[in-house]
Amino acid sequence: MKKIVTLITALFLLVSCDETFDINRDPDALPPGQANSTILPAGIAGLAGAQGSYYAIIGGFWSQFWTQNNTSNQYKDVDSYSIGTNDYQAGYTAMYDALNDIRVVKAQAAAEGNWDYYLIATVLEVQGSQVLTDLYDAIPYTEANNVNILQPKFNTGKEVYDLMIADLKLALSKDLSSSVGSAPAADDFIFAGNMTNWTKYGNTLLLKLYLRQTEVNPTLAQSGITTLINSGAQFLDVDAAMTQFEDAADRSNPLYESDRRQLNTTLNLRASKTLYSYLSTNADPRLGKYYGAGNPNNQGDFENTATNLSLVTLSPTTPVFFISKEESNFLQAEALSRYYGGAGAKAKYDAGVTASFTRWGGTATAFLAAGGKYEFPATGTAAQVEAIITQKWIASFPGNGYESFFEQSRTGFPRVSNVPQSNEAYVPGQFAVSVENVTGGKFPKRVVLPNNVKSRNPNAPALKAITEPVWWDVN
Repeated sequence: MKKIVTLITALFLLVSCDETFDINRDPDALPPGQANSTILPAGIAGLAGAQGSYYAIIGGFWSQFWTQNNTSNQYKDVDSYSIGTNDYQAGYTAMYDALNDIRVVKAQAAAEGNWDYYLIATVLEVQGSQVLTDLYDAIPYTEANNVNILQPKFNTGKEVYDLMIADLKLALSKDLSSSVGSAPAADDFIFAGNMTNWTKYGNTLLLKLYLRQTEVNPTLAQSGITTLINSGAQFLDVDAAMTQFEDAADRSNPLYESDRRQLNTTLNLRASKTLYSYLSTNADPRLGKYYGAGNPNNQGDFENTATNLSLVTLSPTTPVFFISKEESNFLQAEALSRYYGGAGAKAKYDAGVTASFTRWGGTATAFLAAGGKYEFPATGTAAQVEAIITQKWIASFPGNGYESFFEQSRTGFPRVSNVPQSNEAYVPGQFAVSVENVTGGKFPKRVVLPNNVKSRNPNAPALKAITEPVWWDVN
């Protein structure tokens, strides 16, 4: 993972015609009045690059989509839960570099009264910050990316959540019809200036922030969600994604670019028995889209001598999903199941499953029909939530595994196996601790803070073990 690119070079494809755009500039030294339409693309591509490479790799291991190949060494630290302070520092830096661009846009838009760009920048700021705080817990937020503060204070995870919710609410309250100045268009790589979709994205992200707190603060979660839904808020029915990737060097999907093209091999990622066995047992056609021919490997069993192990299938043109329409439907389904007696939950669940099958060229009808393998439970909130989170897990493949990792930590779904995957009693689809784990049989719960942050900022909190839960993980 030392050579992973952040895919800022993808901007050559999209904005290289603008000679005033310099991707090698100092992000803290922007010329006064630099157009938001010039800065925004860098922020979006930067988020996509960091989220879609560094954290997609980690998320895929910890969601047990894939496991380390047994004849190579690239990701043993991730698969064995031995990530340390000197690992994956570039991902953290890349995320904050992208957030710096986004916060410049936000500040300029606020000063101008350009509420279109203000909403876009706020949603993106929360998008990146949510991923960071769910991985690291305490992070800089209120003082982050301020050129006058070289050693920003860290906000606790709970503080970050409260701040993100407040920021989203403020941005969503702005009257977009009174927005002053230029309107976003081609510089918006996600919705091409469609502000209705940006409002839906903001609402969907707000829904996610409340749902993440169902176990640690159920009263706040319920109040926030019911207020949001009862207000008539609309949620994403399209993908919030960056799609402008090509099968060419430095222009492809960042997960593909970093694992396949930059490492010049296809052998690192092998099918994990966890997801593979679940899809296989249910005769799910997505199996053949996610994995190549061969057999899965037990999670983290990279010291064995097995042959004919199934390779993970990656594509250079897969979008980077910030929130997919599948995830949006599953978020809504969980909210309706928990707080509205299940009314409407089945329709949203079915829509989420159908969208995932359709994306991979399959048909979900028989799976969702009465008696089907993925039929939505008619009663029981716990059973319904388990079905929703399980399907969200499957639909997060390949690049959004960090989200299903967060959800497994929050809900306990998929369930954890009581036996090793080598045991004939293993239940397909249950999470199993890595065979080569270095944590005494405990699952990872966070990424440790990088050394380049600890060594430069005395405000950084004391290091916590990789097995220490983040603030909302109380189960």
